[in-house]
Amino acid sequence: MKAEDIQPWLFRVEPYQGESLSHFLGRFRRANELTPTGLGKAAGIGGAVARWEKFRFTPPPSRQQLEALAIVVEVEADRLEQMLPPVGMGMKMEPIRLCAACYAESPCHKIEWQLKVTQGCKQHQLRLLSECPNCGARFKVPALWVDGWCQRCFMAFKEMTSKQKPFYC
Repeated sequence: MKAEDIQPWLFRVEPYQGESLSHFLGRFRRANELTPTGLGKAAGIGGAVARWEKFRFTPPPSRQQLEALAIVVEVEADRLEQMLPPVGMGMKMEPIRLCAACYAESPCHKIEWQLKVTQGCKQHQLRLLSECPNCGARFKVPALWVDGWCQRCFMAFKEMTSKQKPFYC
């Protein structure tokens, strides 16, 4: 057997309900010690992973790209497509937004928080946060959310729930 015949194995990462592609890709990469470039190369999609982690979906991911990524991450292409903003829905790349109450229940960034039409969390009746209520730092892209806390002052996202203002839909 030759070295090039050895196929690398990867740890499987299950997506959370409503999770954004950015957050999922970051979790998958960390579990497998991959860079965005390394994952893009493994899937044969070049620099697309780095763009998608920053919510840069212009041009949008093609079905062929999603299917190539699906093979590597072992998640169906249809499921990956659900992690993207719905077609025709405007989305905010910045600022990154968060419902701390949702995060406390399911530790992931949800794609719905980045939609332009979303101003608050309907489930918890709370306004979305776009910066740490403790120090004012803007949230990093979800692919970089390693421990679920502010990268400047280390306040846990779940602790931010008490700082969220009511939202009336």
